[in-house]
Amino acid sequence: MVEKYDTVVIGAGPAGTAAASSLKAQGEKVAIVEEDLWGGTCPNRGCDPKKILYAAVEAKAQADLLAGQGLNTQSSIEWSDLMANKRAYTKQISPGTHKSMTSSGIETFTGHAQFVDPHTLEIGQQTIEAQNVIIATGLRPRIPEIKGKEFLQTSTDFLDLDEMPASITIQGGGYVAFELAGIASSAGAKVTLIHHNDRPLKAFPEKLVQTLCDQLSENGVEIILNQEITEVQKDSSGYRVMGNDGFDRETDRVFTAVGRIANVDPLGLDQINVEHSSKGVKVNEHLQSDVTHIYAIGDSAASPVPKLTPVAGFEANYVVEQILGDHTEIKYPLVPTIIFSLPKLSQVGVSVQQAQEDTDRYQVRTTNMEEWITYKRQHEKQVLVQLVIDQKQDKVVGAACLSMEADEMINYLRLLIKHEYSAKEIQQTLFNYPTTASDIQYLY
Repeated sequence: MVEKYDTVVIGAGPAGTAAASSLKAQGEKVAIVEEDLWGGTCPNRGCDPKKILYAAVEAKAQADLLAGQGLNTQSSIEWSDLMANKRAYTKQISPGTHKSMTSSGIETFTGHAQFVDPHTLEIGQQTIEAQNVIIATGLRPRIPEIKGKEFLQTSTDFLDLDEMPASITIQGGGYVAFELAGIASSAGAKVTLIHHNDRPLKAFPEKLVQTLCDQLSENGVEIILNQEITEVQKDSSGYRVMGNDGFDRETDRVFTAVGRIANVDPLGLDQINVEHSSKGVKVNEHLQSDVTHIYAIGDSAASPVPKLTPVAGFEANYVVEQILGDHTEIKYPLVPTIIFSLPKLSQVGVSVQQAQEDTDRYQVRTTNMEEWITYKRQHEKQVLVQLVIDQKQDKVVGAACLSMEADEMINYLRLLIKHEYSAKEIQQTLFNYPTTASDIQYLY
C-alpha cells in the first residue's frame, strides 16, 4: 500500500515545520521528510548558535569600550566554555523538533526524498503520494572549484570548533564572512579576510561598509580586497593560501564563505519538469513551481527577497493559506537585514544605492551619532545612520545603521517607515530617555 497524504513537506527547518504544523492544525493529513537535522540550519548550525557565540563577543566588545572608563575588568573569550554553552543549546534542537512533529500527529520520515512523478515521492524503500508538496530544503554552503578545495571548511565547521585556531583565513565578502571574522578576532585569532573584488557587502551602503571595515581592521582583522584565492595546500604546520600575483599566506585554518546553494538539485525536479537553479525553485506570485501543486518556500524558493528565517516563516504561512483556498498573490512586508559583526550593520526599505540612482526623487541624509548620549556613554565611535527620504512625499522610506545598537534601531525604524510616520508625529511620540528609541526623534 502507498500511503497518501493531503500535503507532504520536504525539509524540517523553520519554514517546513511551520507549514506542516499549520496544515495539521487545520485538519489535513500531513507528512514531513528530513534527511539531516530536524529543525534545519537556523537553530542547529546557523543564526541561533551564531548568536550564542556572538553574545559573549558583544559583551566583550562593550567591556573593551569601557575599559578605563569605570570598568576595570580584563575580559577575554573562553572558547571552550562558550562552545559548551552553544552545544548545550543545539543538542536538544533536532530531537526536540522531531518530537514536536510526531506529538502533533504529523507523520515523519527520516531520509532523502526523490520525486518519482509530480505526486509521488520515494524515501529510501518507502513510497508516498501527496495532493500537494511543499519544498523547504534550505541552503548549503557553496564550495568554490579551486585546487585544494577539500581543505576548505565552512561556517558549519566554524560554529562547532573545539578550539579557536591561532590564525584563520576567511574567503568571502558577505554576511557570513564578516560575522565569522568578528567572532574569531574577539576570541583571539589572527584573522585574514580575503575578497575577490573591492566591494564587500555590496548590498549595503558603501560608506557604512568602509567604516565597518576600518573598525574591524583596528581590531586586528586584516582585510585583503581584489585578491582571488586560487589554491589551498596543506603542510605540516597548517595550510597555505595562494592567489594571484604570487599571493601566499600561511594559516591554521581556511574557511570559505562565498555564498550558499539551494538544496533542490537532488530532488529529481528535472524529471517532473520543475525549473530550478542554484538560487532555488522558480516560483510564481503564489510560490508555485511550474507544477502548480508543488510549492517552494524559504531558502528553497527563488523568490525576490532576502533568505532569512522570518521570511521563511512568512512564506510558510502564506502557502498554507494558498493550499486551504486563498488565491491572493503574495505581498512581502518590509524585510530588515543585519550583519552581526563588530559593530552591527543593518538596513531596511529603499536602499542608499537605489536612492543615489534616483536623486530627483530621493535624498540621503547621513548622521554621525557618536556624540549622542546613547553612544557617548559607552564610548562607541563612528556610529552612523543613513536615512532615505522620498522628497515627493516627505517621508522616510529607507534606513541603514552601523552601531552596536543597529539591530534595535532598525526594528524601530522599520515600524515607523511601514506606518509612514512624519517628523511631526515622531516628535509627538514619547519614548524612554535616553535610549535607542528616543534617539529617533533627532534623526527625523
